[in-house]
Amino acid sequence: MSSPASAPCGYAHRPLDRSARVFVAGSRGLVGSAVRRHLEREGFTDVVGPGSAQLDLRERRAVLDWFAATRPDVVVLAAARVGGIKANATRPTEFLSDNLRIQVNVLDAALEQGVERLLFLGSSCVYPKFADQPIREEALLTGALEPTNDAYAIAKIAGLLHVQAVRRQHGLPWISAMPTNLYGPGDNFHPEHSHVLASLIRRFHEARTAGARRVVNWGTGTPRREFLHVDDLARACLYLLEHYDADGSVNVGTGTDLTIREAAELVAEVVGYQGAIEWDAAQPDGTPRKVLDVSRITTLGWAPRIGLREGIAEAYAWYVEHRAPAAL
Repeated sequence: MSSPASAPCGYAHRPLDRSARVFVAGSRGLVGSAVRRHLEREGFTDVVGPGSAQLDLRERRAVLDWFAATRPDVVVLAAARVGGIKANATRPTEFLSDNLRIQVNVLDAALEQGVERLLFLGSSCVYPKFADQPIREEALLTGALEPTNDAYAIAKIAGLLHVQAVRRQHGLPWISAMPTNLYGPGDNFHPEHSHVLASLIRRFHEARTAGARRVVNWGTGTPRREFLHVDDLARACLYLLEHYDADGSVNVGTGTDLTIREAAELVAEVVGYQGAIEWDAAQPDGTPRKVLDVSRITTLGWAPRIGLREGIAEAYAWYVEHRAPAAL
């Protein structure tokens, strides 16, 4: 690890007490559950994360009261309403309203209780649709957003700026991370509300088990995307909390991408589907290319460990065990 004299900008060595109370907001979701698993593996003994039935983060009074009673030392804000391109395009009001309320309530409650360490998780969709590739953190707010998910992106941008405002006004070392497209165990495999890899896994699995001769996917298959296993993101979250303290956000990804067509072919191979793969060009493609510049986090000393094929196989095995019977 870098010495203080040669440390990169934003580098900070500030280990967390393993007995600290850590609130993982959204601990039942894809990201939150992975963060919670990783923290517990790393020896944290007081990780809390009530589900939405116990604490609806959209309800301000409930959130403020919960923080006052629980008094967490550290917060990882991974809670969000999320979905794929169809869900974002058809339900923008919910994506904007729910995410704004979740973020404002949690961040205000954390500030009220003087939470010293907080990590806000945004999304790579906050960047302009036609940002230079790979996308650097400085590209934020330099161009128009992708229209199919602009409501979600605006909410996440608001959260990022909220964290920066707290840093400036109150001097708390809160930080933000912008992960790329995520996948892995615990993903949402809903036929309409899932992200691309989860959607492909479900579609090809159902086609294989039904003996279908073809699978039709949205768009042309030409957009390029970067994918990060959620367990790698969970490692990055703890790493940033212990090694980063600066105003700017940090991209978290692999720094490599492939076309949606190539991703579909890889998923089909892992699943064992051997039929035709077709594309409906009448459906939207979304942003043409989205790959992150991850030099900031790799300079800090973090790097992903899980390869895409290995990660897809793990996600597929989880789907078969936990979701496939109900889906069929």
